[in-house]
This record gives sequence, C-alpha cells and structure tokens, in this order.
Amino acid sequence: MQVTKEHNERMAKMTFASVYPHYVTKVEGKGRTKDELHQVIEWLTGFSLSDLQQLIESNATFEDFFAKADLHPNSHLIKGVICGYRIEDINNNLTRQVRYLDKLVDELAKGKKMEKILRA
Repeated sequence: MQVTKEHNERMAKMTFASVYPHYVTKVEGKGRTKDELHQVIEWLTGFSLSDLQQLIESNATFEDFFAKADLHPNSHLIKGVICGYRIEDINNNLTRQVRYLDKLVDELAKGKKMEKILRA
C-alpha cells in the first residue's frame, strides 16, 4: 500500500495518549506485561517510564513524541509489514517511526523473544 500525504498528516496529529492504552491492551491480552511494553518503547525511543507519563499527560502528538525521542541506532533493522504497509518502503520519516513502534508492539504481542524484538 502507498502512504498518502493525508495518512502522514493523520499520523503526525494522533496523540500517543490515544494509542498507548491500545498497546497495553494488545500486549496484556496476549500474556505479555506492561513492563515489557515499556522496555520495548524505551529501547526504541530512549524514554523512561516517567518520560512516557509526561508525554501522555501533555497529550503529545506523535510528531512531538518522535521529535523528542532518541531513536535507537538499530531501529533501521525493524522491517516487515504492519497495518498493510511495508516499513522499509515508507518514505515519510515520522510515519516510518510510528510504524516501527507498531511493529515492535506487534512482535511483543505475538510472543517473540525480547532479544529478537530489541534487535540484539
């Protein structure tokens, strides 16, 4: 699927706080923990738990969220299809970063080992 300008704009304006509960529900529903989710988010973004809480409370958009993030140097190793989009083919940097996070959450929920999720 081709990513449109409208899709990129929608991703930028979406708040992390609106998506985070869905991440929690997804991973806990598959037997993983919120701590594991936080570990995955911290690996990708560098955000501590307190950082995440502040971003949630401030209703940070994904644009703000990733502008403040310190992306892991191995994040480019996150590949594959998520939500119908091949991550490596997404040209918009922000949309690709959001899909990185979606992919890591998906891998966690699918029971992948943490070493593989964190590209260790």
